[in-house]
Amino acid sequence: MKWTRTVIGYPYIGDNREWKRCLEAFWKGDVTEDAFLQQLKGIRLGRLKRQMDLGLDYLSIGDFTMYDRMLDTAFMFGMIPSRYAGERSGSDLSVYYAMARGTKGAVACEMTKWFNTNYHYIVPEYEGQELSVTKNLLLQWFKEARDELGLVTKPTMIGPYTFIKLTKGYENREELAAELIPLYRQVMAELSEEGADWIQFEEPALVLTLSEKEVEFVKSVYEQLTIEKPACKIMLQTYFEGLSAYEELVNLPVEGVGLDFVSGYQQNITSMKQYGFPAEKVLAVGIIDGRNIWRADLAEKAGLLQSLLDLSKAADVWVQPSSSLQHVPISTTFEQKMSADIKGLLAFADEKITEINQLVLSFNEPGLPLDGNGRTSQKASSKLAISPEDFKRPAPFSIRQDIQARKLSLPVFPTTTIGSFPQSKEVKETRKAWRNKEITDDAYAAFIERETERWIRIQDDLGLDVLVHGEFERTDMVEYFGEKLVGFALSEKAWVVSYGSRCVKPPIIHGDVSWIEPMTLKETAAAQALTEKPVKGMLTGPVTILNWSFVRDDISREEVAYQLGVALRKEIECLEQAGIAIIQVDEPALREGLPLRRADWEDYLSWAIRSFRLATSGVQDETQIHTHMCYCDFHDFVKPIEALDVDVISIETSRSHGEFIHSLQQTPYEKGIGLGVYDIHSPRIPSEAEMLEIMQDSLEVLEPRQFWVNPDCGLKTRKEEETIASLRHMVNAAKQLRSYIKMMQF
Repeated sequence: MKWTRTVIGYPYIGDNREWKRCLEAFWKGDVTEDAFLQQLKGIRLGRLKRQMDLGLDYLSIGDFTMYDRMLDTAFMFGMIPSRYAGERSGSDLSVYYAMARGTKGAVACEMTKWFNTNYHYIVPEYEGQELSVTKNLLLQWFKEARDELGLVTKPTMIGPYTFIKLTKGYENREELAAELIPLYRQVMAELSEEGADWIQFEEPALVLTLSEKEVEFVKSVYEQLTIEKPACKIMLQTYFEGLSAYEELVNLPVEGVGLDFVSGYQQNITSMKQYGFPAEKVLAVGIIDGRNIWRADLAEKAGLLQSLLDLSKAADVWVQPSSSLQHVPISTTFEQKMSADIKGLLAFADEKITEINQLVLSFNEPGLPLDGNGRTSQKASSKLAISPEDFKRPAPFSIRQDIQARKLSLPVFPTTTIGSFPQSKEVKETRKAWRNKEITDDAYAAFIERETERWIRIQDDLGLDVLVHGEFERTDMVEYFGEKLVGFALSEKAWVVSYGSRCVKPPIIHGDVSWIEPMTLKETAAAQALTEKPVKGMLTGPVTILNWSFVRDDISREEVAYQLGVALRKEIECLEQAGIAIIQVDEPALREGLPLRRADWEDYLSWAIRSFRLATSGVQDETQIHTHMCYCDFHDFVKPIEALDVDVISIETSRSHGEFIHSLQQTPYEKGIGLGVYDIHSPRIPSEAEMLEIMQDSLEVLEPRQFWVNPDCGLKTRKEEETIASLRHMVNAAKQLRSYIKMMQF
């Protein structure tokens, strides 16, 4: 038996987020392009050295990126939308980052969630462009690792089926495949000529439910790909679920297949028992959880690995995590303040590699003792006291709508924002000084009050109709609540990438969740006292807190969601009693938590929606409940959104406006809806005309009474001048729309 210890991918952000700082310094113009590229090279080589030191046998290249790996693939193949033609006079990087972030004259490419994770990828756009391998970055990085470190690495890239599946704009996938397959072959050939033994094609789309036609398409793609194939071998890597159509796809003309035996354990083990595994192929066993942070029960994992060996009869086995480790933090060694009891339960990326080493060592040295405890189990959770009535609003929306309209007296097309305002350098430095005890609690509270008042005045001056307090006291929309609720632990440096250079520190749910005191009341009530206009209470919903946390694994996620729902219900009661008339409970992660297969959606949605309604259904009819979802595929999610029974939902439409209009034509939505009329993830300032066009188009599918106007997400990552200018345009566009409607009515 030949054992190979490897990983699908390793975090690229650096121990102290050096990668993030490097990108942002370049975007600001603080470093030259040459210096920027040298810094990225240092980060790439440093992470390879680290994995060497940890004892891996086979290291990956291509798991690094300058923004996003789907964007890398599109850019390498010249799949550049025509609207960026004006950027072609600059460097390659100017075009690349224009696609990611937009420019003054061109909106950024659409961004959406990577399967059921909290990572966002850039959606490739095919317009019939002439495609070619413009620059083989994999080849550059392969040679870099060989020449600088003496390593023969495993190049990895997004596989052809997944890339085609996630690309938009084409009508005939067979024609697009015919364009792309020669390019994939060229990349393989160039790598093979330089000494690459394997290339890993990541195909997570193969775990989705595949029709017979899709299975035939996949087979056709790989048959064409491997005609006149170069010498390097192909590892077909799947993750996030079990391989679909196993009997056929496990026999694709590739030399190895990687399977997820964590999230996809049940299906993959059942398939192997029924169909076996080709003895001539290498089996890559994803046995250590690549997406959660709890220590593995190594004795249990060793037993599973042995059973897989008995089933597969494979001579060569790669032992690896179930997915790329980019979804977990780098190392627990950076957590100096965390409770030893909690820290002892955790395994981040480096610790997971150590677990792989221990597993392989136990097979090479039989009798070696293995940790059989894994995660220390919690005591039994306390039973929640909830009843069926706790999930229902007192009156239906048709009645609530009139009651709320009379109370709020808002104009048609009311304008608002999603919640957060720019977290300026001063905000971040003041918070840091407070956390380091360099300023007093009173001094910090006074600063937050001043910043809140300043932004209330700015919103009033801009003419916004419904205001927010700005969330200057919050670092992150989930981490903030993790600090306030029982059952959570927080980290110091457990960063993971959410999108682009945006990194978050998911809190850790390790015990029963409960509410102990108001979490948002002080700041919200203080802001409301400064204005006659309504100020929204701002909360993060139970499912988003769940999905954007590392969650205990000794009870069901459903039970944790209900615990969160009860805790948030108490917070909402406090806000309502204080006179807050609009309360927004954001659920941007509701859809991303969907199982990857539709057959499993119903069970998840049942408890996910119930946990939200548990949080929000205790209010009076006159209290208006909002929610927000960003980058949600609205077209197939209208019914679940309706089931939330909110009064207003705000969603992203700036990057995918045409798709949104089409969705509502097919599936009408009757409650209030706030359109994200401009993209906050781009530094560009959209014009009034651009936003007005989106609003006017939307009136084809929405009644004026339904229609709210807002940006597509929170504004914490934007600069103040960008924010004010964009909101001024948004408010002016809404005023023009009101005038247009009045004229039409007259």
